[in-house]
Amino acid sequence: MSHKQEVLDRLTSLGVPFEHYEHAAAQTMADCLALPYAAPDVAFCKNILLCNRTKTNYYLYVTHPEKPFRTADVSKALGVSRLSFAPADDLPRMLGLASGSLSPFALWYDPERTIQLVIDEDVRREGRIAFHPCDNTATVIFRQEDFWARVLPSLGHEPVFLRVPWTVREAPTA
Repeated sequence: MSHKQEVLDRLTSLGVPFEHYEHAAAQTMADCLALPYAAPDVAFCKNILLCNRTKTNYYLYVTHPEKPFRTADVSKALGVSRLSFAPADDLPRMLGLASGSLSPFALWYDPERTIQLVIDEDVRREGRIAFHPCDNTATVIFRQEDFWARVLPSLGHEPVFLRVPWTVREAPTA
């Protein structure tokens, strides 16, 4: 059984109402935001696997799709120095996922809790929230309340919530 089907089955068994859409592979946030059901009230989350310099601590960072991303801002807000993108081979090795398929649902495949869930508070701004079900050829959309109250606790990973700035710092002038 595929990860996608396992995720959909698990959501159904939790009794969580959701919308499920199949589509061509969405490799980027621009691809996701161009989907026909992308609406102003839906937060299509950006999901990034990060690690510390020694690759001993991993973080799944979930943020707003339009928010500029800088590792320095997340490192500072989290109080961890030198975060960087996790190596490309860590995603399939740790979670059995292909690039572009990461979402909080992947934490169901991390029973040892080796990955810390880190959520930018700005993803709570819209009325609904969307993720890939561990496969970038589909999207599931929930009401925010259902995700936070019912799905998130089932992941078995206590999240850390951060407030990361929206602005991108300008380069110093000479």
